[in-house]
Amino acid sequence: MDPISRSQRKLAHDIKLRTLKIVNVLLMTAAFAVVWMVFLQSHIASPYYNKGNWLVIFIYLLLYAILGRTYDAFLVSYNRISDMIYSQCLAALIADFFLYILTWLLAKHLPNVLFFLMAFGVQILISILWSSLAHRWYFKTFPPKRTFVVWDMRKGMTDLIHEYGMNQKFNVVGNCRASECIEHLDCLEGMEAVFLTGVHSHDRNIIIKYCVEHHIASFMIPRIGDVMMSGAKRMHMFHLPILRLERYRPVPEYLFLKRLFDIVFALIGLIITSPVMLVVAILIKKYDGGPVFYRQCRLTKDGKAFDVLKFRSMRVDAEKDGVARLSTGEADPRITPIGRSIRKVRIDELPQFINILKGDMSFVGPRPERPEIAKQYEKELPEFRLRLQAKCGLTGYAQVFGKYNTTPYDKLQLDLMYIAHPSLAQDMQIIFATIKILFMKESTEGIEEGQTTASQEKEIEKNI
Repeated sequence: MDPISRSQRKLAHDIKLRTLKIVNVLLMTAAFAVVWMVFLQSHIASPYYNKGNWLVIFIYLLLYAILGRTYDAFLVSYNRISDMIYSQCLAALIADFFLYILTWLLAKHLPNVLFFLMAFGVQILISILWSSLAHRWYFKTFPPKRTFVVWDMRKGMTDLIHEYGMNQKFNVVGNCRASECIEHLDCLEGMEAVFLTGVHSHDRNIIIKYCVEHHIASFMIPRIGDVMMSGAKRMHMFHLPILRLERYRPVPEYLFLKRLFDIVFALIGLIITSPVMLVVAILIKKYDGGPVFYRQCRLTKDGKAFDVLKFRSMRVDAEKDGVARLSTGEADPRITPIGRSIRKVRIDELPQFINILKGDMSFVGPRPERPEIAKQYEKELPEFRLRLQAKCGLTGYAQVFGKYNTTPYDKLQLDLMYIAHPSLAQDMQIIFATIKILFMKESTEGIEEGQTTASQEKEIEKNI
């Protein structure tokens, strides 16, 4: 296929897909709009004229679109149907909640929640119908891309494509080592997508240039240096383009607003969750008579040590042999029945609001690691200490986009992605994305039973 035809085909693909996404946003907004116009707008203290009503509807549309984008709710070509339905329903639920609060303020009394439940029920049906039809239409209209995998230090991309059900999107027709690919670049001829995994920068650049020139989409799993480079500041010096890299140093305004946000919302969080925390504390104490809280030394910015506070979810003698072990998930015999329940929805993390108020932690940042575990990782991965450039957080980039059993190397890369682009917008995105993973079982998958922190070092070597 010639370059012009390929470009036109991609443009048509993008227009059709964008139209499909707009239809979803309009349908979900329409469900709210009907409930607002028929049941709610006449009950506010000073009823709007049409312009005011359309403004409220537009606010809903904007809020749902932003939340849907945050939760990857419209990625027809990459997500499974169940993932899209879950993400869209979550986005709609949060948008409905915010508009419920707004209606409360406008009406000066609590509106009937049944109206919002009615809208949400219709939105669930719309999401199921849209996701099913959109998924079927997309893969019937656009056949899987002819895909080639180029690897060097990291293998297994073909297995991942199968594991995550991406066969409908990518048809892997071949693979080879990077050195072989460079010698015979014509092996990429006719491909529509190329995956590069663990490929060194020199070889990778040659392949990427070829892909761009021949209109081939390339997907690259970055190395640590690549992630750090993504945060480089563009500037001009000596009449030349310059990229400036330095240690994590966000602007003072960001740090001030971030700390203000931490204090305000940690206080609100403590007040709102105090009844839940009281019940959990009583249940833990009643179960075995042991301590309610669990204190553990962790590392934060610049290697400073502090005691993180959590509800105790394991037996008192969980690490009586002194060996640091990572959790194996729900199958971990050290976890108590109460601990298993509170871990599922992260209730065991609630006492860390106190750590945030004290300034040991932030809401968003790399998760704090134990000194002995960090030391184990640094033996094989010295760059692991680069996570300590920023203050640790209750949630983070690695928690949202990774899993509990994600390898240390990949967690480091995810954390460095956050550190490379500090902004309040990114913090808010991570906070809202955290809501999505609270009820996703795969985000808390454990490692293999009996594995210690030291035994994960072998996994590090596979990913470097």
